[in-house]
Amino acid sequence: MYAVVSVLIVIAAILLILVVLIQNPKGGGIASNFSAGNNIMGVKRTTDFIEKLTWGLAIVIIVLTLSSNAFVGTTSSDDVPESNMEQQIQDVPAQPVAPAQQDPAGGQPNP
Repeated sequence: MYAVVSVLIVIAAILLILVVLIQNPKGGGIASNFSAGNNIMGVKRTTDFIEKLTWGLAIVIIVLTLSSNAFVGTTSSDDVPESNMEQQIQDVPAQPVAPAQQDPAGGQPNP
């Protein structure tokens, strides 16, 4: 289920990018292409629709991101390691470390 939510987040993000790129901060953008008087949606309605779509996609991304936390698999047991590093640390047997002894002749240390 987490994968489905992740894919939906990516799709919504791509759509949001496209909608933002359609907009023009000076009031042009896609709305300037619909300047004919006999179209279905007027210029003001087109910009309102794009603005509502932008806000809607942003809200969808926020909701999906927050809800994806519910689908992340968590372990409640303290005995189960959470990462590979913790697994490797737990697999190493605990052995006391003896200090290295120097060879009287000044050579390599003897274990």
